[in-house]
Amino acid sequence: MKILLVDDLPENLLALSALLRRDDVELLEARSGAAALELLLVHEFSLALVDVQMPVMDGFELAELMRGNARTRSIPIIFVTAGASDARRIFMGYESGAVDVLFKPIDPHILRSKVDVFMELARQRQQLAQQLKEKTETLRLQEMFTAMLGHDLRGPLSAIVMGAILLERKATDETTRRSAARTLSSAKLMSHMIADMLDLARVRLAGGIPIRHQRVDLGALLQESVDEKRAAAPDRRIELETAGPLDGDWDAARLTQVVANLIGNALQHGEAGCTVACRADGTHVDRVVLSVNNGGRIAEEVRRHVFDPFRGRDTHRVRGDGLGLGLYIVDQIARAHGGSADIVSDQDQTTTFRVILPRRASAGGRA
Repeated sequence: MKILLVDDLPENLLALSALLRRDDVELLEARSGAAALELLLVHEFSLALVDVQMPVMDGFELAELMRGNARTRSIPIIFVTAGASDARRIFMGYESGAVDVLFKPIDPHILRSKVDVFMELARQRQQLAQQLKEKTETLRLQEMFTAMLGHDLRGPLSAIVMGAILLERKATDETTRRSAARTLSSAKLMSHMIADMLDLARVRLAGGIPIRHQRVDLGALLQESVDEKRAAAPDRRIELETAGPLDGDWDAARLTQVVANLIGNALQHGEAGCTVACRADGTHVDRVVLSVNNGGRIAEEVRRHVFDPFRGRDTHRVRGDGLGLGLYIVDQIARAHGGSADIVSDQDQTTTFRVILPRRASAGGRA
C-alpha cells in the first residue's frame, strides 16, 4: 500500500517519512500540488497527508482537485498545518474533503494511530475487492456450466420425446397410453425449462437475448398462440381483441415466447373463474402495445420484483411448473426489441401485464 506525502519543505517530508516508514507501506513524496497530481495519475494511494500552506497550489486546492476526479476522490486526506488551531481552518479542511486535520507540532503516537486506522481500512477494501473478483469469476463459470448443461441436455431429451410419442401411438392398453402421455408432457415442460436456462445464460454471458428481425404480423401470431392455449386449457376462457395494424419489425419466435409466457402466467396465477383478456393495440404509428389481463391483484412489494429472475418461484401455487424465469425472459425480449414490459394491478382486483414494442428494429438487437 502507498501513502502520498505532500509538503513544500523537505525537512517536513523527512520527518513524516521517518515517523511512517514501515515494511508494508511505500511512501511517495511531492513538494508541490502539481507534483502530487502527477503521482496521483500513476499510483494507487491508500492515504494522502497534505500540508495546507504551500505556494502556487495550497492543500485545500489540491484536495478539491482530487475530489473532482473519479480516480482520486476516494483517497482519504489528512491535512497537516502549522497554522493556529481555529474553527474556521478546521471547517475549511473538512469542507474541502479531508477526513482529519492535524496541527504541528505533530504527536507521533497520534499520527501513527490515525495512519494505522486508514491502512487497516485499505487492507479490508483490498480483501473485499479480491473476494468480489473471485465470486464474479465463480458466477461466470457457473453460468457457463448452466449454458453447456442446457445445450447438452437437449439431445437426450429429444430422444425421450420421440420415444414417448411413438409409445403413445403404438400402445394397445390405456395404462401404457396414459404413462406415455405423462412422459411426453413432462418432457415438454423440461424442454421449456432448458430453453429458459439457455436464455438466462445468453443474457448473462452474451449481453442479451439475440433477436432476428423480420416482418411479423402480431395479430396472426396472437391468434395462433391463443388457439393453442384454449386447446390446452379448455376450462378457461381466453379472449382476444385487436385494434389497428399489428405489423412490425420483430422476432416472431421470441414474440411467440412472450405471448405464451404471459398467457400461461395469467392462466396459472389468475383467478380461476376470471377471463384472460389479450389485447393488441396497433393504433399508434410507432409502436404496438400488447397486454394480457387476468383476475387477481398482485401486492405492491411483489409487483416491484415480478420481472426479476426466479422471483416467480415465491408465488407459484403449483410445484414443479417452471424455474420462475418466464416473466424475466418476457422483460428481456421486450428490451431486446427496444421496448419495455410493465405490470399494473388496479382496484378492480385485476392485473395487466403490458409489453410495448416499437415497430422498427432496435439498434443493438440484444437485451
